[in-house]
Amino acid sequence: MGSTMLALPAELTLKGATATLRTLEPAIAAEPGPVITLDASALKQIDSSALAVLLQCRRQAEARQTSFQVINAPCRLTELAQLYGLQDLLELKA
Repeated sequence: MGSTMLALPAELTLKGATATLRTLEPAIAAEPGPVITLDASALKQIDSSALAVLLQCRRQAEARQTSFQVINAPCRLTELAQLYGLQDLLELKA
């Protein structure tokens, strides 16, 4: 079984964080593969809520003993993660 690639939306702010989680959580729960990969390349507008969404997705993946990664992270997301001390926990990849 391979990894699953899930795409993040262009906007991930407080306004849409709950809706994004409602979309991602069932997809993560249904994935039988060993790795969940979130593609952040579409992200254009974010705030700290994006970090909360990523942390929740990571927790869900860990609960299933599944690896979790975020790829194509925009600079702004990486900067926010560094500001909050989450860069190592989220393992963001540019």
